This record gives sequence, C-alpha cells and structure tokens, in this order.
Amino acid sequence: MKKLTAFLLSLTISLFSYSTDYDLVIVGGTPAGITAAIAAAREGKNCLILERTGYIGGLPVNGLGATDIGTRGSTTGLFEKFVNLNKEYYIIRYGEKSSQVRDCSDGYHFEPHVAAMTFGHMIETAGPGKISILTMRQFDSEQRYVKMKEKRILSIRVLNRKTGEEEYYSAKMFIDATYEGDLGAAAGVPYRLGREGADEYDEPCAGRIYRWWKHGPDDEGTTYQGDNAVQAYNYRLCLTNQPENRMLVAKPAKYDREEFASLVDDVLSGRNTDIAFRKATPAEMELNREKVESGERTSAPGDAWGMAKLSSMTRLPNAKTDANNQHLAFISTDLPEENWPWPTSGWDWRDRYAERLKSYTLGLLWFAQNDEALPRHFREACREWGLAANEYVDNGHFPRQVYVREGRRLEGTYFFTANDALPVVKDSRPPVHPSSVTASHYALDSHAVRKRETGRVHLDGFFSYPSAVYTVPYGVMVPKSVDNLLFPVPVSGSHVGFSTLRMEPCWMALGEAAGVAAVLAIDNDVTVRDVSYNLIQQKLLRYGATLIYFKDLRNTDPDFALVQQLALKGFFPEWDADLDKPLDSATAKLWSDLSGRKIESDGKTKRRQVLPLLNHANQKGESTLK
Repeated sequence: MKKLTAFLLSLTISLFSYSTDYDLVIVGGTPAGITAAIAAAREGKNCLILERTGYIGGLPVNGLGATDIGTRGSTTGLFEKFVNLNKEYYIIRYGEKSSQVRDCSDGYHFEPHVAAMTFGHMIETAGPGKISILTMRQFDSEQRYVKMKEKRILSIRVLNRKTGEEEYYSAKMFIDATYEGDLGAAAGVPYRLGREGADEYDEPCAGRIYRWWKHGPDDEGTTYQGDNAVQAYNYRLCLTNQPENRMLVAKPAKYDREEFASLVDDVLSGRNTDIAFRKATPAEMELNREKVESGERTSAPGDAWGMAKLSSMTRLPNAKTDANNQHLAFISTDLPEENWPWPTSGWDWRDRYAERLKSYTLGLLWFAQNDEALPRHFREACREWGLAANEYVDNGHFPRQVYVREGRRLEGTYFFTANDALPVVKDSRPPVHPSSVTASHYALDSHAVRKRETGRVHLDGFFSYPSAVYTVPYGVMVPKSVDNLLFPVPVSGSHVGFSTLRMEPCWMALGEAAGVAAVLAIDNDVTVRDVSYNLIQQKLLRYGATLIYFKDLRNTDPDFALVQQLALKGFFPEWDADLDKPLDSATAKLWSDLSGRKIESDGKTKRRQVLPLLNHANQKGESTLK
C-alpha cells in the first residue's frame, strides 16, 4: 500500500499548468478514462486525467471486484491486460497453486487494492511521461465552465479541491469519462434520463415493470410506460469473514430503525423475489416462520440466510467478497428513488447523498447484526461478516465511491437499444455493426427504481433479460455537433440498451477506442465524426482488441485481425470461424458474392487457406460516420 500511495502521489504532483501542451484532456479517472489515456499515450500523445476524488480507478478500485461479463474472451484489448495483470499479481505474490490464484478466477476477481496497483502499473508502462494525473479536481457540469468556439471545446475550468482555486485546461481533444456525463452535458450535448416506454423501441423490460427474479414473468402493476426514474445506486462492499481482518460496523449517527424493520418479517416468512417463491402459500410462509422462530434456518424456496439475505456476495482472494445488492430481496444495499436527482445535480447534493447512502448501508448491516427483533441465529450468521480491515484504510474501511450505475445518457450518432444486443433470429448473432469498436456481453440488466411497494412481487425496475455477444458501434460515444469530444462511459442509448453497455469491461474497451479515435482525429486534423472507423479498428486489432466475437477464435491466432475485419463485412456470419475446416459450397458462394471474385469449394481446401484471396475485399473503402 505504501508503494501504491507513493506512485499515485508521484503521478499527481505534475507541474501545475494552464498551457495547451495536452493533446488530450480526460475528465474522470474511471477505468474508461484510464484506458483512453493509455491508448493515446502509447501513440505518443500527452494526456491529462482530471479526477474529482483522491484516487483513480473508479468502481473496480471501490469494491466491484467480481467482473461483470457474460462471456469471457468477448472483450479483450486493455481490459484483457488488466485481467491478466491481476492474475499475474496473485501468482507472483502467493504461488501458482495458492487459494488466492484459484479465487482470483483467472484475474476476473480481485481485491480493491490489487485493482489500484494494476491500473497504476498499466499507466506507468503505457508511455513514459505521457500521462499526467491530477486528483481532487472537480468539474462542475455547467456551460460556463466550458469555453467553446463554434463546435470545438477550447478549454475547461475545474476546481482544485485542495486549494479552492479555479484552474483552466486546454487540449486538442476531450473525453468525458465520468459516470454522469458531466462534461458532455456542459458542452451542450443532448442527453436522456429515465426510462423509455416499451412502445418507443419495442424493447423487452422497458418502462415500469414488476418482474419475478431472474427472468420473469412480469406481474401485477407492470405498465411498460416510460418515466423519469433512475435505477438505484449502492456501494459495492468488500466484506470478509476472517476474524483477523474483519471490522464489524458501528451504529451510524443518523440511524433510523424504521427503514429496515420490514426485513424482520422477510426473514421469518422467507419472502423473497425469486421465481421459485412464486407459488408459496400463506400457510407455507407461516410454517417457515415457525421453523425460524424455533431455531432452524429458512426453507422457503429461493430464500437466503444470514448476510446473503441482504447482500449478494462473490468470493474474492484472501477470504474477501464483492458484496452487491441482493436481487432476491425487497430491502438490500440499493437505495432506490433517493438517487434520481444525482445525474444532473451539483457536487454538493451528490456529496450529501453519498453520505446518506453510506449511513443507510451501515445502518442496514448494523440492524441485521444487532436488532433483537431478528432471530438470534440470523443475527449471529450476519455477524460472521464485516468490512475488510486492510481495504480503504483512510476511509474507515468503506468504499470511497458510489456505484453510479446510470447517469445521463448522452445522445450520439448511434442510439443503442436492446435490439442491438438480442439475436436477430434464435441462436444467431445480434445485428453486426460495421463500425464496431468492441465486442461485449452482459444480460440486459437494471436495478430497481422504486422502494418496496405493498403487494408487488419485486421492486419496480428490477430485471435481467438474456442477451447474446454483440458488437458496439463507434457512434455510441460520438456527439452529433461537438467536434473534439468523445464519451465512452455516458454512452448513447435507451435505458434498456444502456443496461448492458454499462459494465466496466465494455466501458474499458470503449475508453481504449476513444483514445485511439482521439489520436486519429488529431493526426488527421478531422472531427471525431470524420475519423475513419476502419483506421480505429486496425489500431485496436494491433493491440489485441476483439471487435466481433467467435467461439473458436482468439486474438493470438495469426489470422485473427483479418477475420475480424471480414466478419464485420459479413463474411463470417456464424458463431464459429471454422478456419481449419474445408470450405463448403454455401460459404464459397457467400464469399464470392461479397468479394466480387470467384471462390470455389473443392471439399479439401481449408477456409484459412482462402483468406488471402479475400484480403483485397477487406481493403475497400475508408468509412466514417458521415
């Protein structure tokens, strides 16, 4: 930790500057902001990251240690490097056969301080001297803090939270890597908030919805109407059940028992939101109550016990967990409704909400561990868990950053909906975007927007809906009218479409693509809309990114890059590339039609061997968004 602190301080103590020496200024030290800087720095550009807090790294450094990704290998590039470095750390530190290496799950599961060290190493080795980081720099999302000339941002004004002084930073290109979309909104980029109705884009789970967990069905109260509701935020807690590293929470000063009282009946009756509980009768709930009151554990279908009743925990190395909201519960670490103003509020309001959420979260844990209305054996099970004492040592062992799942969704040249992540026909790919800058995969997934309501089977807004590995078009982070801005985090899409894009692996990949696009815009003296996405793709592929996913092809294959480019043009429509299988007649015809040259199948020649004949088709056309 001392080495990490010294490294971060060395990054922060850059010469204070108002100069135009920066090629790229990035607002937000999130993982996407970091990958954007790395991608630009490795191309020789001078980058500045402005971060409001005292630490960079966003949510992976603040408790989100169980990577949210549906298909491993679908997103690579700098994200893959991050994962591999995590695994490498545990191997070097503990040995290849250690429990820590096993629990890191190939680097996809990691402790918060390890994520911080990994990001630090990635920055340090990206482009020596090319990345400056200034922490405690606050950008306020107001038009007067952005100086523009016609359609270009010239400079931005930030508050130095250490000195109270205002500072100005100018650059050739800017990136909004905030979770809220603060810079884009201040620069005049239109944005969306809340939920679209189901009739607007014909999306599953759109609008007001009450759905049994995990995949429905929808139940009483569902209207699918749009509204201004924003999905809940929480803190991703790093908990442990190891006594030597466990810190039990203290009762917070603003504790309100009534906020948590409904948990008592849920524990006794076994009530939960799982589809398995759907057919539970009042008699069965009463029987569960009698069992629990007599000292037994719950036997209600779908029900959890102890800390798992109020927090979904994924194991991390060193007996720690990523403790998220419990989706099967009516009351957990999410705090719906109260966060709705966050996306467009100033930092004074956000800071008050962050403290309110912290107090609520600690109050919930204290209630579960101490309130005598709960069964003794339930409280004892909850007291097995506490905050990890060796994480966030300067913040009471509590995460420093709120999990902002969704803020403003800035409007780009492409608007991503659920239909971009769903198969066109059963078992097929979703629509393939020729301008793809990453493949990605996670379910359509949203947390609640309202607190508990009497008679509802779940909290309004909670859903998970299966998707397939999809492609993400460049246009989701490209504004229609600002020439030198990209926004890889507050991307363009509907509430449901955004609900799958909003995972850190996808954001990191989009950050890397944004950094590449910024370099190309500078070098070619063009707007972000006029950058050739073919050139973006070529650079990304050179660094091991995946633009379209194949089940049987990895980025170590010598023909990977060419197949990726051809697949985005329609040459490989299936999930498998089958490069070492003989070319069949149907594929030969498809390739002939797409390439404009005669490709024949003899039943012996492998598909891989034909690739050189297709390369000329891959070179056609330098495409932009215009």
